[in-house]
Amino acid sequence: PSAQPPIILPPSPAAAAAPNRSVNTFISTMPLNDDYTFDEFVEGPSNSYAYAAAKGVAEHPGEIGFNPLFIHGGTGLGKTHLMQAIGNEVRRIKPTLSVCYLTTETFLNEYVNSLQKGRAAITEFQNKYRKIDVLLVDDVQFLQKGKQFQEEFFNTFNALKDAHKQIVMTSDVAPKNLSVLEERLIS
Repeated sequence: PSAQPPIILPPSPAAAAAPNRSVNTFISTMPLNDDYTFDEFVEGPSNSYAYAAAKGVAEHPGEIGFNPLFIHGGTGLGKTHLMQAIGNEVRRIKPTLSVCYLTTETFLNEYVNSLQKGRAAITEFQNKYRKIDVLLVDDVQFLQKGKQFQEEFFNTFNALKDAHKQIVMTSDVAPKNLSVLEERLIS
């Protein structure tokens, strides 16, 4: 399968207003939905903790105890909305940070394509994802698709975590129920 070409969006409007600051562009294979903001999210008793954690991550990416942030729940409950709200908010209030949103399937497709192209492409793939400030990965339940892919994701995860970069993941399945994943990924 071929991966989609990266989408490189211009800096956020807040970044344009900060002329003396170095600004990173939003680098992603998938765009953020501008409608997915915290203001548009319907907060209720069942999701108030996830909402508060997501807000905390957006305001202090990589700095607080919610790294990585793992959001799980049933289909249609707002996981992707919260994740993209984090990305949109980070772009608004911290325009110098790079943000990447993608699905696990897209990450897998890009990884497979890099394997087919050789060592230079693998290095390019690794550099792309291991230097991001905020990595938003949707549907991590699909990590169960192969040991080599899990290894690559684990190494990317560790590189970002060690560099105090923010990682946010969503899943329809609780971590303890992702039985095919290696224990080190579940923990």
